[in-house]
Amino acid sequence: MRKATILGVLLIAPLPHALVAQNGVADAVSSITAEDFLRRVGIIAHDSMRGRNTPSPELDQTAEYLAGEFRKMGLLPGAGDGSFIQRYPLRRERVDIVASGVSIPGGRTLRFGTDVILLSGGATGPRGISGPVVVVSGTPDSAQSLEELDVRGAVVLVAASGSRGWSRRELRRLQQQGPAAVVILTLRSDSDWRTAQRGLDRVFLRKAWGRRPGGMPVVEVRQEAIEGALEASGFDLAAARLRGDEPLETERISGFNITINLEYQTVEELTAPNVVAILEGSDPTLRDEYVTFSAHMDHVGVGNPVNGDSIYNGADDDASGTIAVLEAAEAFATLHPRPRRSLMFVIVSGEEKGLWGSEYFTDNPSVPIENIVANLNTDMVGRNWKDTIVAIGKEHSNLGETLNRVNARHPELGMTAIDDIWPNQRFYFRSDHYNFARKGIPILFFFNGTHEDYHRPSDHVEKIDGEKAARIVKLVFFLGLDIANADQRPQWYPESYRRIVEGN
Repeated sequence: MRKATILGVLLIAPLPHALVAQNGVADAVSSITAEDFLRRVGIIAHDSMRGRNTPSPELDQTAEYLAGEFRKMGLLPGAGDGSFIQRYPLRRERVDIVASGVSIPGGRTLRFGTDVILLSGGATGPRGISGPVVVVSGTPDSAQSLEELDVRGAVVLVAASGSRGWSRRELRRLQQQGPAAVVILTLRSDSDWRTAQRGLDRVFLRKAWGRRPGGMPVVEVRQEAIEGALEASGFDLAAARLRGDEPLETERISGFNITINLEYQTVEELTAPNVVAILEGSDPTLRDEYVTFSAHMDHVGVGNPVNGDSIYNGADDDASGTIAVLEAAEAFATLHPRPRRSLMFVIVSGEEKGLWGSEYFTDNPSVPIENIVANLNTDMVGRNWKDTIVAIGKEHSNLGETLNRVNARHPELGMTAIDDIWPNQRFYFRSDHYNFARKGIPILFFFNGTHEDYHRPSDHVEKIDGEKAARIVKLVFFLGLDIANADQRPQWYPESYRRIVEGN
């Protein structure tokens, strides 16, 4: 009798909450299948979605589809206004050629259209962008020759007249050296200049909240408009031009400053969607904390045709990551009881434009930002290695240790999460997790790397490895469950926090 009584008590006594939350996990994991994954990728990466550009009607259709799926799962709307869709403001603008200009010594202002055209760059603010002038002459013979240029904070005048000129890649490399602006002196004919002037009617799409986007201006200036001022300063422009095919050389012009001012006119006000859903946690104390799962639903839309195909479907980038979040959400929604912490599924847009959607969400979160304890981001998880996924950010917080432990606990997945193998490509700063990280939220970024179909129309669903992707989703599920049920929230490593969050 005594043994039977004790056994009966044990059977009905409450188990520790972390163990109770594991009930039904096997069934939940089994709901994540390659067939479901591929079916859903096929829906949002279909030609009818026209590459899900930000903004576009097709992107809105994608958002409505995802919101509908979350609704079917019984998740709560997480946008903060009682809906699943958070919208953020955008603006189409063009250069105000009357208000904009390039000021040079002698009190002269060069006008856009007449003397100047814009190649790239954001607004410069009311005081413009100015700096001492450094003339760069010659032709780059290697990437290293550009990296060795001392031009930080200067306005760079590119006086190139060599036999081949500078490529766009070389100009981008020059921009990476930190100049305040780049001015390319041109000897275009009148007819060529008239053709270039048409670019001033180009409309720029920009975000319309927070700090106005700046950027390093890159402009082209007709040489005849500036050569008089250069000669008055004592600079021999003709000699610099004669060095066109020689190695790079820089020369600072003492007392010669240039100020570039860029103003814009609004053409159209727009919005774009994020989709946010919540699975409320079961712990009365921890349910106010959130583990977030993120991905971006946008791609680059319709572009230049390749082999007759102009729709950039983005099946891997990032329909695969988007559906990974959806599949994980569906699995979590079947658990009873639910995980201790709440789970938030944040599918953003505008990643391809500059991480816009995740920036807006983290600037305008629907829950207190300090209550978000972790972010697990999936961006491109459907290609490349069969048994490996890169988890970027493992070295910055104890989420890396948690992932290693969870990964070791589930050898049946046949999936190993490895450290970042491309640190020089700075992927840590190139997907939506970064906007969570800069707010002090520990992150992990699951990424299979790029491939020959990256940002090409050939990124089709037929090339997605659904079986591999399903195993990655299962790993992310187990990881998220561990974080959600843990007594303590994840912690940054101090040096990483100082560098990434505080910027020190």
